Amino acid sequence: MAMFTAVGLMSGTSLDGVDVALIETDGEKVSRLGAIGYRAYADEERALLQAALAAAVNLTDRNARPGLLPEAERLVTGAHFQAFEAFLRQNQIERESIHVVGFHGQTVLHRPEQKLTVQIGDGPGLAKLLRIPVAYDFRAADVAAGGEGAPFVPVYHRALASKLEEPHPVAVVNVGGVANITFVNGDADPVAFDTGPGNAPIDEIVFKRTGKRFDRDGVLASQGRVHMEIVNAALADPFFARKPPKSLDRAKFAQLLLDDLSLEDAVATATAIVAGSIARAVEHLPSHPKTWIISGGGARNRTLMKMLRGKLGKSVSVAEGVGWSADAMEAQAFAFLAVRSLKGLPLSFPTTTGVRQPATGGVVARP
Repeated sequence: MAMFTAVGLMSGTSLDGVDVALIETDGEKVSRLGAIGYRAYADEERALLQAALAAAVNLTDRNARPGLLPEAERLVTGAHFQAFEAFLRQNQIERESIHVVGFHGQTVLHRPEQKLTVQIGDGPGLAKLLRIPVAYDFRAADVAAGGEGAPFVPVYHRALASKLEEPHPVAVVNVGGVANITFVNGDADPVAFDTGPGNAPIDEIVFKRTGKRFDRDGVLASQGRVHMEIVNAALADPFFARKPPKSLDRAKFAQLLLDDLSLEDAVATATAIVAGSIARAVEHLPSHPKTWIISGGGARNRTLMKMLRGKLGKSVSVAEGVGWSADAMEAQAFAFLAVRSLKGLPLSFPTTTGVRQPATGGVVARP
C-alpha cells in the first residue's frame, strides 16, 4: 500500500508546548519514525491557555468562543504554525514532501457524558497557512456517536507494538496531564482508557509553590514522604473502580488538597496517587500485561518510574528502551490518525472509547 509522509502536531493537557513529529505510514503500519521537534509555550502563553480552560468551564456549545477563547484559539493556531515552520527549517524538509498534517488542537473541555468535547485551534486556517492538507477535530465524531472521545492513541500503539519483540500482551501507558493505558495483544482491537491523573496535579503543586513548571526528574518527590492515608482516600474516588470505557477531564484531579503538606511531601504524595491509579488499571484489563512501556512526560520522572516498577512487578521500560519516543508519541499518533482520516479508516473502537462500532473521524481541511 502507498505510504504517506505525515506530520503530527500535539499540544497536550500539560500545556507545556507543541510537539512535532514526522512519520511514514499507510495508516495501518508504520514504515519509518522520522524527525521530532518542540516549541515551548512562553509563560504568558501558558497563562492565556490556563485562562482559556477557566473560560471554557461553562460551555454547552462546542463552537462557542466566549471571553478569552478567541484569543487563545489564535495563539494555538499561530504557535502550531510556528512550530511546523521551524521543524521544516531545522530538519531541511521540503514542504512538498508532506502529504498531510494532523492537528489535534488544545483541549479546553472534555465532558463526554454531555456529548461535549472542545479543542480550540483553527484547522482550515492552519491549512491555508501551511499550504498542506490538515486533518483536525478528531474527537467530535466519536463523542457524537456515544463514545468517550478518548483515548485516541491506541490504534497507533497497536501499530507500533506489532513490531515489538518483547512478550505480549503489552501495556502502553502515556503519562501526560492525564494518564491513559492501551492494552495490545496481537491483532485484536486495542483495549484502552484513561487511568486517572498524570502530571497535572504534580505540575500544579510545583508551579503554585515554586513557579517552576514541573518536578524535574522527580527530584522533589524523591525527597518527600508519601502520606498513604491521602493516597488511599484519593484512590477511593469512584472513577477508579468504574469499568471502562472511561475518560477524564484534566481538571478532575488537577488540584489535589495537599496544602497542609510540605512541598516535598505534597509532590511525593501526588506522584504516588498517579502510580497507584496506573497500577489499579490492571483490574480492568483482559489479562496481566507481560511488558509495560511508559511514554509522555511522566517517563522522565524517575521517582514515578521507580514507584511503577515497585507496583507492577513486571518489565517496565520507558519508550526509548524499545526504540520509541516518549516525548513525541502523541504527535506521531496524530500524524498516523491524519492518514487514517484521509483513508476513512477507524480511529476509535468499542474497546477504546466505548463507541458502538468502530468510528472514523477527523475533518480534512485543504489549502
